[in-house]
Amino acid sequence: MPRLTRRELLLAAAAAGGARAFQSRIDRQAVVARHSPRYTRPDFDAPLSVGNGEFVFTADFTGLQTFPQLYEKTVPLCTMAQWGWHSFPIPDGLSPDQLRLEMFDTYGRQVGYKTSSRGQEKLFNWLRENPHRFNLARIGLVLDGKPISPEVFKPIEQKLDLWTGALDSRFELLGQPVHVRTACYSIEDRIDVQIESPLCIGGRLGVAVDFPYASSDMGGADWNSPDRHRTVAAARPGPDVLVVERHMDGTSYVADISAESPPSLDGHRVTLQRDRPILPFRIAFSPTAMVRLRTPYDYWSTGAVDLSASTDPRAEELERRIVLSQYLTAIQCAGSLPPAETGLTCNSWYGKFHLEMHWWHAAHFPMWGRPQLLERSLPWYNTILPKARAKAVQQGYDGVRWPKMTSPDGSDSPSNVGELLIWQQPHPILYAETAYNAHPDAATLALYKDIVLQTADFMASYAVEKDGRYILGPPVIPVQENHPARETWNPTFELAYWKQALGIAQTWRERLKLGRSAKWDDVIKRLSKPTVRDGVYMAHENCPQTFTERNRDHPSMLYAYGMLRGEDINPETMRRTLRKVLDVWKWDDTWGWDFPAIAMTAARLNEPELAIDALFHESPKNTWRANGHVWQRANLPVYLPANGALLAAIAMMAGGWQGAPAGNAPGFPKKNWNVKCEGLKCGL
Repeated sequence: MPRLTRRELLLAAAAAGGARAFQSRIDRQAVVARHSPRYTRPDFDAPLSVGNGEFVFTADFTGLQTFPQLYEKTVPLCTMAQWGWHSFPIPDGLSPDQLRLEMFDTYGRQVGYKTSSRGQEKLFNWLRENPHRFNLARIGLVLDGKPISPEVFKPIEQKLDLWTGALDSRFELLGQPVHVRTACYSIEDRIDVQIESPLCIGGRLGVAVDFPYASSDMGGADWNSPDRHRTVAAARPGPDVLVVERHMDGTSYVADISAESPPSLDGHRVTLQRDRPILPFRIAFSPTAMVRLRTPYDYWSTGAVDLSASTDPRAEELERRIVLSQYLTAIQCAGSLPPAETGLTCNSWYGKFHLEMHWWHAAHFPMWGRPQLLERSLPWYNTILPKARAKAVQQGYDGVRWPKMTSPDGSDSPSNVGELLIWQQPHPILYAETAYNAHPDAATLALYKDIVLQTADFMASYAVEKDGRYILGPPVIPVQENHPARETWNPTFELAYWKQALGIAQTWRERLKLGRSAKWDDVIKRLSKPTVRDGVYMAHENCPQTFTERNRDHPSMLYAYGMLRGEDINPETMRRTLRKVLDVWKWDDTWGWDFPAIAMTAARLNEPELAIDALFHESPKNTWRANGHVWQRANLPVYLPANGALLAAIAMMAGGWQGAPAGNAPGFPKKNWNVKCEGLKCGL
């Protein structure tokens, strides 16, 4: 394997890919460069990652994963891929179809949901936990074949070049300089690394690639079960290449390791060393021996925002969050599957993804001129149509009912909350409309036709006709998940979303020459209106205690006129609702995406000062780390919906929205803010 030049390393980087010059009034490279993370000491709360949307490698201050123990209590150091899923063997005597459903009365009809674990805890928990993502490998430095003590390291200098996606790490070990360059290849699940140090001479400083058994915990690895998995060497394609086959339960994958000297395998460890001052290597992971190719994407050439001419003291920090969020969502949220809340950094909810969060992860991509990155994951909805249709049929509804917490196979995970959510249902209609706006042709209509029409069929059949109107729920749990399902109906946000999405679906029927659906039109016309009490919107029709007992979690009534355009919403009533929320809400019990979502509502209400204030609202859930991640709690140190929500809010505030006031950056205050933006296409 030839030595990697700096140019090759930079070209291998995928996340920010493309350092070509742009003819633009915004110096895009300068905007990005001034926020590239630079560390002069380890930050155990904020390790840096390289990736490409399908694969992410998270490194410590050595540029590899040399000291995982120092990060165990903050952010585990993982190597994860979209295809990297594992299931523990199901307990003897159990089968997934044995799970008993809890029955809910639905206007005289009994509908079953996977909400109760009572008397079936073992099966309930197994279904929640499986399948789960796992850590493919740990790749770290060793000295004389042994672990290195962190005490022998001296000052570090580490930089993540956001423009290229390459990580550069420099430090001293035993008084000798060490330079590690790490990059992720754009069209393979592969890292390219080059280590330069006099300690490499004689093979003293080497690399250990360790393979674990899978775990469903945050770190995705079990290092204490060596007998439960196998690591075997396949035929060598060349003297300096080792192909390792990995087997654990029903999961298999391949690691293709290339160096300039023969890698050696001993048990579950591959060792790399070389008797020269430079040690380059590449490790590619794949679920089979086949290479999975992807199309490189010139990421930074699209939407851009420059706040450097602003005098507001928060402008620099806001620009930093914007740039880092673009990088993080590119490497974590732009793959072939909807992402987990923690993306491919580590596991949250066993690595499963929550479809109601897909909007916050990825809807911003088209707003920043990157529709292709959202569209990478949309075909997956077609693959799970049969399961979504079967779920709707089982519950007595038309069309398809999309899961909430799921994995690649589309099965809904049991949950006393998630099973009863509905706000993920309209999302695919908006995604399809976004794709059509980017590619208004027959091919797009054909690709997403079934998704749109069958989603709308479910939504229309879910609404119950009673007393001359249509009602959503009960049972239902709204966006704000602290409401009892049997006592909740007509949540404000969901009503607005139902009406907006069904209207878009009717437009799709007209484009497809199918004519409008009379049933859908009837639901649109007679759908219940959001509930107003004391001049403000309630969370739902049966919640007079919205601003007393229920004033925590997501203030979702606001988002009917922010994320959504506000079907049946009165702006002045919403303005009063916004101010009421700001006065009485319990901010320590919200989530990271709430603050940008509130900013979207404030912007649409022409309250730009409140929009900026919302982005910087004081709350533990609005804690932004040095690497751009947003901390929520100890077992959720990474929360990518907050990053995506910020980008959606900024696209709206800087680029405008339907019906926005004329002029530049209508969602920003005019005083102290000078906003340059290009390529933003909000469309909301």
